[in-house]
Amino acid sequence: MRIRWTDENWLMLMQIYLKKPAGVKPLYSRDIVGLALRLHFSPKYLYRKMFSLRRLETPQIERLWNTYSKNPGKLAKEVGLLKAMEGFNNAESFYDGVEVNESFEADFRPVSGHDHLTPIMLIMILDLYFRLTPNTMVPETPEVKALAKTLGISPTLIAEAMAAYQQCDPYLRHKPDAPEWLVGHCRAIWQRYGNDDPDNLAALAAQLHEYFK
Repeated sequence: MRIRWTDENWLMLMQIYLKKPAGVKPLYSRDIVGLALRLHFSPKYLYRKMFSLRRLETPQIERLWNTYSKNPGKLAKEVGLLKAMEGFNNAESFYDGVEVNESFEADFRPVSGHDHLTPIMLIMILDLYFRLTPNTMVPETPEVKALAKTLGISPTLIAEAMAAYQQCDPYLRHKPDAPEWLVGHCRAIWQRYGNDDPDNLAALAAQLHEYFK
């Protein structure tokens, strides 16, 4: 069977909605992404559900809202019980026998070859790549340093990723050396976004910044 949305999911989403400042949280806020990874619903899906919660769209949502919104202690207890369910923190056990179609999850997990580098970081690095010239794609460049601080990785790693993107860029004649393990991951991101409208990439990168706040 496929995973279906349940009342229990509404409670976990409501807890995030009520977190101060109460209201709809940014699409890629860490809370929304964390719940998305736990429940195997995309952040975009949860973001839309949060608006349904805000509007109290159904009698079911209104009933849950009336029961829990003014009683954060009761809500926290219910959510705590859900998280303590056997296997809840073990995805393989919890979803045993359930069809889970993963899509967005891999973007938030470390890539092979580096424990702290994820595809969403490479997406943000690609956005910066299109804003710089090749001779400024070095660790000393202020924009590189700023992004490194945001992502919690070294400026050198960002410069190496930009060198890998240069290998993917069909408009560049000079292809600098880059770590082989990194070129493959950057090529996968380039195939997804490198030939797309840069405004779309910029908008996505701006949204992803929320995850690192």
